Amino acid sequence: MTAIKHALQRDIFTPNDERLLSIVNVCKAGKKKRNCFLCATVTTERPVQVNVVKVKKSDKGDFYKRQTAWTLRDLAVVDAKDAVKENPEFDLHFDKVYKWVASSTAEKNTFISCIWKLNQRYLRKKIDFVNVSSQLLEESVPSGENQSVAGGDEEAVDEYQELNAREEQDIEIMMEGCEYAISNAEAFAEKLSRELQVLDGANIQSIMASEKQVNILMTLLDEALKEVDQIELKLSSYEEMLQSVKEQMDQISESNHLIHLSNTNNVKLLSEIEFLVNHMDLAKGHIKALLDGDLASSRGIEACTNAADALLQCMNVALRPGHDMLYAVKQQQQRFSDLREQFARRLASHLNNVFVQQGYDQSSTLAQHSIELTLPNHHPFHRDLLRYAKLMEWLKSTDYGKYEGLTKNYMDYLSRLYDREIKDFFEVAKIKMTGTTKEGKKFATLPRKESAVKQETESLHGSSGKLTGSTSSLNKLSVQSSGNRRSQSSSLLDMGNMSASDLDVADRTKFDKIFEQVLSELEPLCLAEQDFISKFFKLQQHQNMPGTTMSEAEELDGGTLSRSYNSGVPQAISSEKDMIRQMMIKIFRCIEPELNNLIALGDKIDSFNSLYMLVKMSHHVWTAQNVDPASFLSTTLGNVLVTVKRNFDKCISNQIRQMEEVKISKKSKVGILPFVAEFEEFAALAESIFKNAERRGDLDKAYIKLIRSVFINVEKVANESQKTPRDVVMMENFHHIFATLSRLKISCLEAEKKEAKQKYTDHLQSYVIYSLGQPLEKLNHFFEGVEARVAQGIREEEVSYQLAFNKQELRKVIKEYPGKEVKKGLDNLYKKVDKHLCEEENLLQVVWHSMQDEFIRQYKHFEGLIARCYPGSGVVMEFTIQDILDYCSSIAQSH
Repeated sequence: MTAIKHALQRDIFTPNDERLLSIVNVCKAGKKKRNCFLCATVTTERPVQVNVVKVKKSDKGDFYKRQTAWTLRDLAVVDAKDAVKENPEFDLHFDKVYKWVASSTAEKNTFISCIWKLNQRYLRKKIDFVNVSSQLLEESVPSGENQSVAGGDEEAVDEYQELNAREEQDIEIMMEGCEYAISNAEAFAEKLSRELQVLDGANIQSIMASEKQVNILMTLLDEALKEVDQIELKLSSYEEMLQSVKEQMDQISESNHLIHLSNTNNVKLLSEIEFLVNHMDLAKGHIKALLDGDLASSRGIEACTNAADALLQCMNVALRPGHDMLYAVKQQQQRFSDLREQFARRLASHLNNVFVQQGYDQSSTLAQHSIELTLPNHHPFHRDLLRYAKLMEWLKSTDYGKYEGLTKNYMDYLSRLYDREIKDFFEVAKIKMTGTTKEGKKFATLPRKESAVKQETESLHGSSGKLTGSTSSLNKLSVQSSGNRRSQSSSLLDMGNMSASDLDVADRTKFDKIFEQVLSELEPLCLAEQDFISKFFKLQQHQNMPGTTMSEAEELDGGTLSRSYNSGVPQAISSEKDMIRQMMIKIFRCIEPELNNLIALGDKIDSFNSLYMLVKMSHHVWTAQNVDPASFLSTTLGNVLVTVKRNFDKCISNQIRQMEEVKISKKSKVGILPFVAEFEEFAALAESIFKNAERRGDLDKAYIKLIRSVFINVEKVANESQKTPRDVVMMENFHHIFATLSRLKISCLEAEKKEAKQKYTDHLQSYVIYSLGQPLEKLNHFFEGVEARVAQGIREEEVSYQLAFNKQELRKVIKEYPGKEVKKGLDNLYKKVDKHLCEEENLLQVVWHSMQDEFIRQYKHFEGLIARCYPGSGVVMEFTIQDILDYCSSIAQSH
């Protein structure tokens, strides 16, 4: 092992400036190879660094190589497995646990002992040695070879001391004085030894020569000892005297301590009494205000508010430990509780009376709002109640049960009051819409009696707000309002003559104003009530309030949000915003059904009213969502907007269905189809309504559906037409559609406008070609034969040599079509076209001009054939292009 150690020192550690202190031959647990060594080393440079190095033989086995190194400071635990029995296994805990088996227990113990010494000497952080014998963890190690391996080097490390500069200089001078100090170290060492012996002898002689001096020194020491004994005797006497003084001072100190303790206790007691008196004493004026204060006057409310705040401060004072055990404190707390209970009861009773009285005063003013379409103003009521806002906040923090009771009473009473006001308000709106009651008629008894309109519109009232029952009642109302009012199926087909005899623009504008006024009255009413609830019941902050008994059931039914209010099922309110919204739902529970009924009535009067309602309702929803997306007003209007959108979609679907069901007369010409003209009217109306509207996208989608249906059904009617040619139906109607889209400039229908123009142009050309046909029939047949010969390969200038197509035959055919005969044929054609076309679209001159151009094109074609096939023959037509122009012009003017 010594040879291995020297080899490792020479080959591995000396080049790295390290000294090998201990070595152990190991192998990994579970493996049989023993060609691995763990070495404990220290660096020769300062600061000293201690390492544990794993050295392994090379694969060839002729030299050793350094494989892994760990610093000793990274070693956490050394586990020797067994402190009593000999066991070669041990574990080293670095970043992970390394399990080793030593070649012998002695080597393991020596290595662990070396590690312990290095830890004690160089590391502040101590390694945890587990299952290690206490004999190994001592400074000394048993003698023998192992000691020489581990302990000898360690002692060398302990005794090593670096030479200072002076010592180095002395050694250099000594070595310079001896020429062979370097070349012959043994002779130099013998010389130094001889000189040392001479110095030792001189030292001994010097000591022996100073014996007399030593005797004198010993005599002086004996005298000094005697003086020390005398001083000790004096000190003992002084100590006895000081002991009595100490006892007296201790008594005085204890007496002073007791006096100081008593004073301190008196000061603390006085502080506690002053604290209780200052914080738990309620002024007589405040007590009187709580018991007998006037809650009706502003001064009395202010006094009660100040007294309630003072009482709350007294009750909420943070008592110090032990105060709650004092009888006086308990008595005062009970007194405060009684005052709080009495004032809370008196305040709740007074506010309930205020609710009733204010509601009575409000009901008495309903009559004056019945005639006009306005809702009563609750501002005075809110203003008077807001004086009690601070008291409500006090009641909320001190007696939540009574606060909750007041909240329920307010909701119950106000919901009944608002039900009457809102229902009466909507009855007036329905009367103004249907016109069953003249303007200015007194309606003071409406809140107490069923109005005529209410009786007629009961079929509109239901839990879901949809139309139920027969429609005869509203039809009767419509007849009473206007004998010429159109029927209730407000389809586009039924509105063909709307501007003349049915529902005029004034009626629709009137409905729009009434609907806008209804929304404009409801919006500030809801916002004012919500603001009042927030301020009066102190619900601005987000907190979890326990003990509430309100719950909200919300379910989505086909896109419509329905709510129910259950006062008997306790449910925690997640935030006070939710509480405000639920209170609003309870108070204004009738708004959504009434709005749905009003919307159903407007849709029944005229389905085009859904356009007005969609725009107005969308604007109000957008405004409400900008203020608070989760508010009652925003949610309610959003639900109603779903109904309005459904009515709008139903209106569009009805128009499409009516287009598909259209029937045309077989005995009269078609002309402009009713739904084409009515689409123009619908688009013009919609553009005026949806100008700058938020829901423009809904209208654009409806446009696409309607225009596609118009295109499809125009083609369908054209195919089924018997009296009027298909091309005429397509030409006239698509010309009308193109003119409408060009005039209205609807951006989403640009593609359809181009398509309509293309269809109009194609069918105009097709009709002209079909109707004109071949006005010079024999001449057409002759030149068709000529073209056939040319197509067979005969040269054009040789066609005149054909017997059937010579010059004489050409002249015969031309003589059959003099100018008079041509004019007569064109006149008959004009009459035929006039019978096909309708007057309202005024396309006769356009068609006639196209026919004129087509006839001239055929004429020029014939002239070209004559010039190419019969050159120099002098054969010409008996009428010219100018004659054709004159014939067409005179025919058009004569008709």
